[in-house]
Amino acid sequence: MINEAKMTELTQAEDMAYFRADLCLYSPESYSMDEKKEICNDMMATSKAVLDVMREDFQQLPPEARAKLLDMLCQSGVETADWWWDVLVGDGDPLYRELEPLS
Repeated sequence: MINEAKMTELTQAEDMAYFRADLCLYSPESYSMDEKKEICNDMMATSKAVLDVMREDFQQLPPEARAKLLDMLCQSGVETADWWWDVLVGDGDPLYRELEPLS
């Protein structure tokens, strides 16, 4: 199982990436094109890292626990059942499979 400190570090990095994006949206003229690309890439990379760790953690559970957790998440109304399946069991979030970092 992932340790709490690692997950906190990942979610804080994701929060910071999205905070920087909000600042950029508020004042886009204050950022160069390269800085905007970096912000976009950080958003994608940090979100993907969080989902990857969730997937790894999920895969370490016993099969019966995975089934119960997946069922609970699919019924939660947070995201769709297909999204949860893709992220935890399938090939990962389709968004991150299709997008490439900006260069």
